[in-house]
Amino acid sequence: MNLDKVFENNEKWIKEKLAVDPQYFEHMGQGQNPELLFIGCSDSRVTAEELMGLGPGEVFVHRNIANMVISIDLNVMSVVNYAVDHLKVNHVVVCGHYACGGVHAAMQSADLGILNPWLRNIRDVFRIHKTELNAITDEEKKYDRLVELNVQEQCVNLIKTAAVQKAYRDRGLKVHGWVFDIHTGKLIDLKINFDDILKNIMEIYHLD
Repeated sequence: MNLDKVFENNEKWIKEKLAVDPQYFEHMGQGQNPELLFIGCSDSRVTAEELMGLGPGEVFVHRNIANMVISIDLNVMSVVNYAVDHLKVNHVVVCGHYACGGVHAAMQSADLGILNPWLRNIRDVFRIHKTELNAITDEEKKYDRLVELNVQEQCVNLIKTAAVQKAYRDRGLKVHGWVFDIHTGKLIDLKINFDDILKNIMEIYHLD
């Protein structure tokens, strides 16, 4: 990649924005008020704002390998708390994608070094849903379903946090699980029934 081209593209982008709105960057500098926190995968093929058709200031974005929400990861926890408590977002989305390299790597027996503890969280998702997943004989469909179940479990991890629970009670914050189909470009709402999933365990995770 020629990095000089990146700066050329930046200059072109600035001109295009100013041609439409001469005060574009003045408005951008006045702050942000996004409605949505998007937690997605770092995969270079998967965008955030672009796939939703949103622009600057409309979505607060966090990305990591396989769109994980891990309680001891200070990065994602800081993002969640800032977005929910300070930006007052009304929606939090965990968005996975089919053909996710992180999910695929988690199911291999290879030693991946520093990635091992991170991917172990995905292996735990497989363990929780082992019966369902092992009943799927088509390997590609099994990975697709694991992608969906991983999104579901990361949404559950969000709901376990104090910030999300408080915002849910006080102002109706909503958590959503989506998947991006990298083969078609389609964004899919998994329509996860959190009440059903959490009804037998929320007494453990409920925070006053």
